[in-house]
Amino acid sequence: MDWSPTRRDVLRGVGGAALTVGAVGSAAAQEGYGPLGSVGVPGAKEAVVAGEHAFLATEDGFAVVDVGDPAAPAVVYENRAVLADYENGPLGDIQDVKVDGDRLLVAGPANGAGALNAFVLYDVSDPAAPERTGAVETAFFHHNAFLRDGYAYLAGNDGEGNPLVVYDGTSEEVGRWSLLDADERWGAVPAPLKTLHDIYVRDGVAYLAYWDAGTYLVDVSDPAEPALVTKLRGPDASALAGMDESAARSESFLPPGNDHYAATDEDGTLLGVGMESWGTAEEGGPSGIDLYDVADPTAPEQVGTVAPPPTDDPTFGGTWTTAHNFEFAAGRLYAAFYAGGVRLLDVTDPGAPRELRAWRDSASTSFWTAQAARPGEFFVASSRGDPDEGGGENARLYTFPEPALPAGRTATGATTAASPTTATDGDGEAGADPRPVSTPGFGVAAALAALGLGAASRLRR
Repeated sequence: MDWSPTRRDVLRGVGGAALTVGAVGSAAAQEGYGPLGSVGVPGAKEAVVAGEHAFLATEDGFAVVDVGDPAAPAVVYENRAVLADYENGPLGDIQDVKVDGDRLLVAGPANGAGALNAFVLYDVSDPAAPERTGAVETAFFHHNAFLRDGYAYLAGNDGEGNPLVVYDGTSEEVGRWSLLDADERWGAVPAPLKTLHDIYVRDGVAYLAYWDAGTYLVDVSDPAEPALVTKLRGPDASALAGMDESAARSESFLPPGNDHYAATDEDGTLLGVGMESWGTAEEGGPSGIDLYDVADPTAPEQVGTVAPPPTDDPTFGGTWTTAHNFEFAAGRLYAAFYAGGVRLLDVTDPGAPRELRAWRDSASTSFWTAQAARPGEFFVASSRGDPDEGGGENARLYTFPEPALPAGRTATGATTAASPTTATDGDGEAGADPRPVSTPGFGVAAALAALGLGAASRLRR
């Protein structure tokens, strides 16, 4: 695969500061550490937690798992025919769900427009009996979405500006913002390099992961008038313009660039940007998660990096260990790395992340996300299983134990519970593995690539 030195230099130039910040590598599964429990959820992809329940996208619908007893998680609800009553239903290729209070958003299809493109809202005040409250057909597909304070935030990928599209709790679109609002020259950049891959919203700021185009922070305190706060990172549009579609698609699998997922901690001062990539060591290999201080969102500063686990074959056809989805809670980072397993890290000093726990079984698991459940007691992680065996039938939701929180640290923004009495080491982390910063590095990355269409209809309650 022929790489353009010019493009590599440009992308590395905008992220060069990463070479001087702290990074932590990854160990293999720690001896004696493993899951508390698991339950089969065929087709499992994204998972989110609210209270004692995890909600999972399942390709053909969604499922709800009771994790109140982490040693015995149990499926309490499944809907494998979302919008089956619609003319072009049911909705398929569902890879994302989001929960906000007692509302659940289910969206699809994930990879290209289908006969039915829609997002659906459910009342999950009784998690074992969700009730559909609205459904909106759109002109674009839904790889990922977000739900916050009654607003649905959607990736309206149309191949041009790839806008963030915002809906309220009615059938009306209320606002949108696209790369073209930042710089009209993005219109000349091939679609695979500027995909709006994922969205995260906290405290009136939307964090938009735009693949090779970088990560953008957009003010959505008034969802009807989104406005750019800052471009966190990424090249100038001129560096990517003019490439033919085939070359762009090939490059979209390799670092540098390819911002895949971004999310903050509970107070919005620490931002993680995960990158997803495949390639030989010479091409850059798999990517990790970069950590930024965004206490002043107009002046973000990279402070650390979490490197991906090792793999004998980092190519797209090999063993994937690139970063995927993650969550911050209680000073910890819960992260999934596909066949590289799950990792729990202390990021109270993001310049020196410390790995507390790690587990992988590359032969039978491929983790999509890791999510806090009861920080200091356990977390959950969804595995799509071995995608080469069983077509997702071997997908599962796992629960994992974690060390007790240090005295005085609370778990805001996540389900809380009294931590079990556990012997702690010198800094209060139970059995913490104080892995120091080992090698400087800059996790970068990408994957997938192919998107198109745009415009929107609306949400009906």
